[in-house]
Amino acid sequence: MAQEKKNQKLLENDKGAGHGSLFLDSLVAFHAFQYSGKQPGFAFSDEGERSSCHELLAISCFGSTKPMITKEDLVACLASGCKPKGNWRIGAEHEKFGFDLGTLRPLRYEQIAELLHGIAERFDWDKVMEGDNIIGLVQGKQSISLEPGGQLELSGAPVETCIRLVLRSIHTFHSVAEKMGVGFLGIGFQPKCEIEDIPIIPKARFGIIRKYWPQVGSLARDVMYRTCTVQVNLDFSSELDMIRKFRASLALQPIATALFANSPFTEGKPNGHLSMRSHSWTDADNNRTGMIPFVFDHSFGFERYVDYALDVPMICVYRQKKYFDCSGMSFRDFMAGKLPILPGEYPTLNDWENHLTTVYPEVRLKRYLEMRGADAGPLGMLHALPAFWVVGLLYDEVSLQNVLDLIADWTSEERQTLRDKVPMTGLNTPFRGRLLRHVAEKVIKWAKDGLERRGLDEAVYLKELEEVGKTGMTPAEKLLQMYHGKWGQNVDPVFQELLLKPDSHGTSVVSSRV
Repeated sequence: MAQEKKNQKLLENDKGAGHGSLFLDSLVAFHAFQYSGKQPGFAFSDEGERSSCHELLAISCFGSTKPMITKEDLVACLASGCKPKGNWRIGAEHEKFGFDLGTLRPLRYEQIAELLHGIAERFDWDKVMEGDNIIGLVQGKQSISLEPGGQLELSGAPVETCIRLVLRSIHTFHSVAEKMGVGFLGIGFQPKCEIEDIPIIPKARFGIIRKYWPQVGSLARDVMYRTCTVQVNLDFSSELDMIRKFRASLALQPIATALFANSPFTEGKPNGHLSMRSHSWTDADNNRTGMIPFVFDHSFGFERYVDYALDVPMICVYRQKKYFDCSGMSFRDFMAGKLPILPGEYPTLNDWENHLTTVYPEVRLKRYLEMRGADAGPLGMLHALPAFWVVGLLYDEVSLQNVLDLIADWTSEERQTLRDKVPMTGLNTPFRGRLLRHVAEKVIKWAKDGLERRGLDEAVYLKELEEVGKTGMTPAEKLLQMYHGKWGQNVDPVFQELLLKPDSHGTSVVSSRV
């Protein structure tokens, strides 16, 4: 009870930008805090949908005087993310597989719980509980949450520059985990363990997801239990600015998938893909995933995205201190008080924002934009992603316009073909008579130019990415080369090769919020 009061206090202190009510994505688990107009909101990885604290506490709009919300409210919710350039920040989340250093097996929930309790007690993090089970941690503006397969996700506070990337995040994990014989793997897909051997995380909402998702996608279980991603989030100044950044990033998302491809193994063997994580999303639930071509229509804007999200089937809703299975039901019916499982009940803006996190396109809009195309990877690639996307390309007007000019005549069919083929062929995917590698090299150059125009010595963060573009060899292909060479077709060495650990100074340049 004392912990629930602490969680409630944290919620009450979260003054998100809004229109008469709190806009809350989360404290931990699958959302993130929403802040004032001076800082962007950000979300946790998008294979999940709800905040752990919301699971326990947030049943209403916390003070909203409106009994019902309208479509105009939903549009205004997204538009409230607009902020002047001087208030733009950079956000990221990264997931990792915890594993037993002795057996290389995934962590049991009991080990994860011990780890979270250890971090909370040693570093003064607040625990988020569901009953007797610990399901996350909060410390200031950063959080640690759990994915359905026990993947650990870290998301921290927004910052202004790549120079402020240095966090003690990996040190925080490592200093507790090493005494437990636990390590963390930076890869996009569980390389060895069969899906049946992955432990079940005791969260009520996951029970609904486990039942629903396999019904709508043959690879949905893989997405839930065997994938890890790194994601970056960015701000926009207006609806027009959002549209430009959305189109640029969505068109180039397959290039990011290729550059950061890092998931070539499944159950101890090559799986035929460079990014099995990305491929898994192609048949997870086509109602809520993909390249959403309407973003390139002349009519696109906040309202059009709201219409799209309203038509994505619901999964669950939290009322009366429990989850109700709403899988396949309509949010439009919910707004009319006609939700079959809760007749006469109306949604709050929190319900809407929670629903938005059950939508998984390659780029996702909330009150900020989320880049969702990259595999988790080694430290160098973790901080290359935000330097590439946000600081180098989308926050630099010259680079952004270069991208928009480049993609201006790309067709919907071409964009979809890249999305379909890149997970297997990476930078060697044919595109307009050449290889995608040549487009990637050009885009990396623009990103570097954008970083240099800022004059903050941030181009160093693109060093590893430049090497990928120059050689055309993705991280996955390097792993396959070692697998067929010095590893003797044994996948076990990948756990040492991609082991995440602090540098010699006890810090890591990984950004939970870059």
